Amino acid sequence: MENQLELKNYILGLGASEVGFSAHNLPSPYGQNLPYAVTVMLKLPDAVLQSINGKPTISYFHAYRTANAMLDEIAFKVCAYVENLGYLAMPIGASQSTADDKSSYRGLFSHKIGARLSGLGFIGKSGLFISKKYGSKVRLVTVLTNMPLKAENPIIENGCGSCENCVKACPSGAISGIVYTEGMQREDFFSAEKCSKHMKTYNDIGRGSVCGICISVCPYNKLK
Repeated sequence: MENQLELKNYILGLGASEVGFSAHNLPSPYGQNLPYAVTVMLKLPDAVLQSINGKPTISYFHAYRTANAMLDEIAFKVCAYVENLGYLAMPIGASQSTADDKSSYRGLFSHKIGARLSGLGFIGKSGLFISKKYGSKVRLVTVLTNMPLKAENPIIENGCGSCENCVKACPSGAISGIVYTEGMQREDFFSAEKCSKHMKTYNDIGRGSVCGICISVCPYNKLK
């Protein structure tokens, strides 16, 4: 898997915090046969998360938007790199990629499932991806490809346990407290609709596009 190692080092050199690889069984966008996923992770600054105290902040909105832009740029460069090796690659936007059915509150591909299959962490009660290294203070982007890739780490089981910090802190009631298990539908444990509607109440901060309260209270963040 020499190409995989070289690809990983290339992505880390572009500024990614972590990189994961997986083979997935999810439908690829637009029916293309792209059965492998490259997950790129970017850590958010600790001080930005500390600024969230019961509501989002301008600092968090700017960090969120900047991280997404950086991830999208990395994904685009990864596609060029993979194509130069003779394979197909498709970038899935860090946040702006949405399914045709807007009412489903879904992206074209689940970054979190790809990251979980790569062994970088687990999906928490909050619906957030919890990195084993950085907690919930991360953003993700995915590149789908037909370049053969192999997960480097085993899948990590859910580590939320009895913790309900995010359940109690969520002002929208979107987090049920049910532990995610493999194959579970998002709606069975987390309401993206409730989350999205509540975010819009913060219309003075990024026109209601962020919240971040659940991220700020997650004990896995280990804020300095």
